[in-house]
Amino acid sequence: MKLLERMPRVQVTLMPEEAEDMWHTYNLLQIGDSLMASTIRKVQTESSTGSVGSSRVRTTLCVCVDTIDFDSQACQLRVKGTNIQENQYVKMGAYHTIELELNRKFTLAKKIWDSVVLERIEQACDPTQKADVAAVVMQEGLANLVLVTPAMTLLRAKVEVTIPRKRRGSCTQHEKALDRFYEAVMQGILRHINFDVVKCILVASPGFVKDQFMAYLFREAVRQDSKILLENRPKFMLVHSSSGHKYSLKEILCDPAVTARLSDTKAAGEVKALEDFYKMLQHEPDRAFYGLAHVEKASEALAIDILLISDKLFRHQDVTTRSRYVRLVDNVRDNGGTVRIFSSLHVSGERKFCSFHIQ
Repeated sequence: MKLLERMPRVQVTLMPEEAEDMWHTYNLLQIGDSLMASTIRKVQTESSTGSVGSSRVRTTLCVCVDTIDFDSQACQLRVKGTNIQENQYVKMGAYHTIELELNRKFTLAKKIWDSVVLERIEQACDPTQKADVAAVVMQEGLANLVLVTPAMTLLRAKVEVTIPRKRRGSCTQHEKALDRFYEAVMQGILRHINFDVVKCILVASPGFVKDQFMAYLFREAVRQDSKILLENRPKFMLVHSSSGHKYSLKEILCDPAVTARLSDTKAAGEVKALEDFYKMLQHEPDRAFYGLAHVEKASEALAIDILLISDKLFRHQDVTTRSRYVRLVDNVRDNGGTVRIFSSLHVSGERKFCSFHIQ
C-alpha cells in the first residue's frame, strides 16, 4: 500500500498495490465513512430524435459507505453507498457500488480516527512491517542484507570490503579485513532488522563464510553483551548459496529446508502464541482467561501481560462496541502489556476471542 496524502484526523489518500492491500482496506473501512474513488457508471443518454442509449463512463464518486463486501478468495472489495458530492452522471443521494482496484488511488475520510485504524495504515504502508523473513547473502568481502515480504524483496544494505589475499607466513591483514567486514555486516543486521517482526534470518554463502561469520557474530554478541542478538539466536538459519549476490536469494528460498522453516512464518508465530494460551489455560487456569468482561476486569487491575484479540472485533459496525475494544487495546499498551491482533482470515484467527495472560 502506498500513502499518497494524509490530512491528520481528517482523511488519507492511499493506493493499493497488491491483493493483500485489499484486506488492509477492508479493515480500514466502516459504515458511515466517506470514500472517494474512480469507478465505472452506466449512464443513459437521450438523442435529439428521442432514442435512448446507454454507455459506461469512468468517473470519480464520493459515497457515504453503507455496505462493505469483501471476497477473501479473489481479494476483491466492493463498497456500496450514497453519492454525497455533485457529479454530472450521478445524482446526489443515488446509490452506487464502487469496486476498488489495484493501482488506483482512493481517499478515505472518517469521523473518528482511533489508534487501531492508524496502526493498520502504518502496517499496510510500511513494507518492513510485512517482512517476516530477512536474509544475509554473502561471500568474502560482499554481503547483501535483504528483507523478504510476501510480494517483494527489499535490499536494505550492501556491504563491500576489500579483503587482501593471505600471504605466506602472515595472515594478519587478511584477518583484520575479515573482522572489519563481519563487523559491518553485524551493524547492518542490528540497524535494519526489526527482531520483533522478523521470524527467521537466513545467512547464506558459498563455502564456510557463513559459519565463520556466525562464529564472529555471537562471539561479539557475548563480548558486547548484546541481548537482542543472544535472545534471537534461534531465528538464524545457515544455508548454502552459490554466491553472495542478491540473485542467489532465489535458489536459497527454493531450498526444501528453508521452505519448511519459512512456511507462513508470521502465521506460525501467531499459532504458537495461541497454543501457549491454551496450554496456560489447561495447566495454569488462574493465569489465563477469555471473554470481554473478564479481560476488561483484568485490564482495570493492570494485570494483563499479553492480550490476544481478533481483527474481526474492530470491524463491528456499532461505534460504541468498537470503541470498547479499541479502549481495551490502548489500556493494555499504555500499561506495558503486549497486544497481538490476529487475522480472522488465517487458521490462528478462526477460533480467536478476547484472551489474556496474567503477569
